[in-house]
Amino acid sequence: MIVVESYKGLSAGEQSVEVVERKGKGHPDTICDSIMESISIALSQEYLKECGTILHHNIDKGMLAAGKTAQRFGGGRVVHPMTLIIGDRATFKAGGKAIPVKDIAVDAAKQWIGKNLRFVDPEKHLKYKVLLAEGSEELTDIFSRPGEIKGANDTSAAVGFYPLSRLEWVVMRLENYLNSEDFKSEFAETGEDVKVMGLRRGKGLQLTVAMPLIARYVLSEGAYFQRKARIYKEMQSFLENCDDLRLKDYALYYNHLDQEGRGLGGVYLSELGTSAEDADSGQVGRGNRVNGLISLTRPLGTEAAAGKNPVSHVGKIYNVLAHKMAREIYESVEGIKEVHTLLLSRIGMPINRPVIATAHLKLKPGRKFREIASAVRDVIAGELEQMGTFCLDLASGKYPVC
Repeated sequence: MIVVESYKGLSAGEQSVEVVERKGKGHPDTICDSIMESISIALSQEYLKECGTILHHNIDKGMLAAGKTAQRFGGGRVVHPMTLIIGDRATFKAGGKAIPVKDIAVDAAKQWIGKNLRFVDPEKHLKYKVLLAEGSEELTDIFSRPGEIKGANDTSAAVGFYPLSRLEWVVMRLENYLNSEDFKSEFAETGEDVKVMGLRRGKGLQLTVAMPLIARYVLSEGAYFQRKARIYKEMQSFLENCDDLRLKDYALYYNHLDQEGRGLGGVYLSELGTSAEDADSGQVGRGNRVNGLISLTRPLGTEAAAGKNPVSHVGKIYNVLAHKMAREIYESVEGIKEVHTLLLSRIGMPINRPVIATAHLKLKPGRKFREIASAVRDVIAGELEQMGTFCLDLASGKYPVC
């Protein structure tokens, strides 16, 4: 059932208070989400190659247990490595052929780390604990039932929205810049564990940034604060001069826990560029939503999308599709100011036939609901008709989930 309704409430940018967070690729939670999703993609491609279809797997129970480092100015050392726990379910045999699931999982994890975390050696700085097992007969049977479109393996709901508010866009752009190749080339002393928290009160913005400095580049406390000041000025320049931002009324805080005169206790130093080295563990589902943000004044789903299989697990499929659907509606139907979407599955029902698919529309002045409701329904129906292609795109990694 497709339901389209008018939304009379305030849009995100019209509310008096708005809070938005983004965790960068070196944050322990984002590391977990990214690696488990990489494993799902690798397994999906192996299943397609060997069996012609994607088989049952859910690699969404992952944890990164923090290690231990010995810190000092000028460079420390890793005392105990981090431990990556890879858990839940997968298919180990198909057509009488063994699938090397554990090897694929560890290889995918190492490849992601090698590409994304400059100072982490995937061989030396991590241990890998694979706790994957065969799935239940009831859920694996979904994959042997006839039909191109699989049945939902859960009863679950997901929400999406579009467009991003100005604060959401600022938070996203700032974190992306701080982890960009250009920024890391100029400021090689910064780690990938970037976290940006944005607050808007009225028109004024407050941005709080956490980003460690790599110990080997910082020879003293004085050098730390000199480098920090230079990085702070670069962030200001980006926020004020970037063509699509040009902020004026804002406050910026960077590594706000720092305190001069306290030595190592008063600075944010890192050996590997991630707090998972000794301060903070990570877990799947605690990081960014599938659109890359944690928007606390928006509708939020409860499912962890990363690592779930892309052909029957609606906890992944509907979360990504809800945001994609909202964007398609906004961009293809004139006169819409903001869209909220909701998808609800029922276990066993084909995933292209949700129990309900809804769109709540906030219209621009002068636009009448009856003029566009039918066109919005057509967009939703069209997205559901393309479910098979969408799932294969998910399996190839076309849509990021964190």
